[in-house]
Order: sequence, then structure tokens, then C-alpha cells
Amino acid sequence: MAIRVFETDPEAAPKPRQFADDLVGRFRSGYQINGRPAALTEWRVTTGDPEVADEVRSLLGGDKPQPWDTKGEDNLEVFTEAGSVEIIIERPKSLRSEMVLWGRNGAIRRCDGISQHGEGDEGKDCECPQSFADRKDAARSGKGCQPSITLFFKLREAPDLGVFKFTSGSWSLVRDLGPVEAKLAEIDGPAYATLRLEQVEWEVKETGAKRSFTKPVIEVTGAVPAASRDEDDEPPF
Repeated sequence: MAIRVFETDPEAAPKPRQFADDLVGRFRSGYQINGRPAALTEWRVTTGDPEVADEVRSLLGGDKPQPWDTKGEDNLEVFTEAGSVEIIIERPKSLRSEMVLWGRNGAIRRCDGISQHGEGDEGKDCECPQSFADRKDAARSGKGCQPSITLFFKLREAPDLGVFKFTSGSWSLVRDLGPVEAKLAEIDGPAYATLRLEQVEWEVKETGAKRSFTKPVIEVTGAVPAASRDEDDEPPF
């Protein structure tokens, strides 16, 4: 006997992958427990393609793919055993960053920390505070922009699987972006990199209590040799 639920609802059936440059899944550094966010030390990968889910588990270990409650098409999740993964970043523009003030219906304004951008706002001065600490406080209170960082990449061990996406609002990652962007610009083409989750621990001086958090890290390790590059048309990411 086989499950045939998609015969009665073909629109809900997982869509087959057509091209290696399709966006096939997302790497996530957290999940939710009873509606509350929780951080992870190993990557969680979501996808709408059962074959991608199985391949991710084969490469990175972890639990069997399982469905999760989402409004997106990536309705399968894999809790991997990997806190670090080797990747390929196709070009400098595959890493994108901006500051965004979010509202209930989407972005209220966008900026780069100096100037606003977007329709009707191009060139206006940023309304956020100038100091890094004050920016964080303003974002925490819902009055200032917060980081919005997006990375598109392929898995180094399985580049033909397709393109994955990672998004983050990490202020710690913002501190590290400069050298990463500079290295990608220097290579100006496909680059090998490591995407990992790094646990940071510290001690509260007043109480001696131990605290920790997990931050995402992108480390560019070198250019992809010309002989290893795909000479086809550039992917859309």
C-alpha cells in the first residue's frame, strides 16, 4: 500500500527540481517551542523537496526529514548533526545585507546605516542612531532598523543539489561582515567558504553567572579553481 494523498490535491504535491540553480532550501539556526524562539547549535534545514531533504540528511546527519507547520513551500525539516558546513558562494552579490525597520505589514524603511533606500526614500539620511549600541537599543525597542543579512550558496559536497538560502538578523554577524565582503570582492567569483554556528560564552561580572549564545559565522577560505567552475549561464542569486 502507498500513500496517495497528492492524487486528490495535486497542487500541494512537492514540485520536482528543474535546475541546479533553483532555490531548494533554507539553513536555519533556530526553531520554535510553543511559539517561542529557540537557538540551535547544529543547522536545521528546511525544504519542500523530499529528495533534497534525504540528501541533506545523508550529508549532514541528523533526524529523518519530518513535516513542520509553515506557510511556505519548505514544509520538510531536517535537524542535522552539523554545526559547520562547507559551501560555495557563487559571487559577491550572493551575500546581501541591509538594515530594515519592520512593521506588521512588512518593511517600514530600509537603510545601509547611513542613507535610506527604497522607493521615495533613496538618498535620505538614515533615521537610526549613529552609535552601534544605540542602534541595537533602538531596534530592540521597535524604533530602529535591525540587520537583514541574506546568503545564497551551494553545498561544496553536492553543488548540483541547488541553491540554499540563509537569513540572519544577528548583530554579531554584522561585526564580521566587512572582512567577508572584502574577501568575496577580492575573489570576484565562486569562493569556498564555511558556514557555521559558533557558541560564545561569557561570565557576568556582577554575579559570576555563565551566559552563552550562538552566533552564525561566515568564513571565506579561498577561490574555487577555474577547472571546478560551472561554465553555464550565471544563476539568478
